[in-house]
Amino acid sequence: MGKNLLWIALLIITGCRGVPQEQKKELAEKKEFPIAKTDVEWRAQLTDMEYYVLRKAATENAFSSELLDNKETGTYVCAACDTPLFRSENKFNSGTGWPSFDQEITGSVAYDVDYKIGYARTEEHCATCGGHLGHVFNDGPRNTTGKRHCINGAALNFVPDAQ
Repeated sequence: MGKNLLWIALLIITGCRGVPQEQKKELAEKKEFPIAKTDVEWRAQLTDMEYYVLRKAATENAFSSELLDNKETGTYVCAACDTPLFRSENKFNSGTGWPSFDQEITGSVAYDVDYKIGYARTEEHCATCGGHLGHVFNDGPRNTTGKRHCINGAALNFVPDAQ
């Protein structure tokens, strides 16, 4: 009987985590950004993949982005609003299958907490339109920032530097 009560108490305690996570998700969705459009406007402007990644926080398949192996010099901008987000000199091959950067352009990225897979991750958004970009982790190059901004290629457009 005592073991059963212990298991029930454990289930109740671990089951309570869902309410705060949902509250945090609701707070994140209510943030206001300088560029705000209706869902219909975003759908009309973006491709299906861009829409699902940027507006619905989906993740593209690993190794599917045309930007993954891009080695040109230039700027990676938000596919929804053209805000400059990352520079090519900060891009590195993380081996994860998504474009990765060790730092963002200052002020261009907003951060939030994402609990979608059961634990906290730092989610990145475009600071101008709120579009979901990806996540940032602390396993990047140690000789620079130690950060790995793991970004969906569908959330980005590339603008080469002028020749």
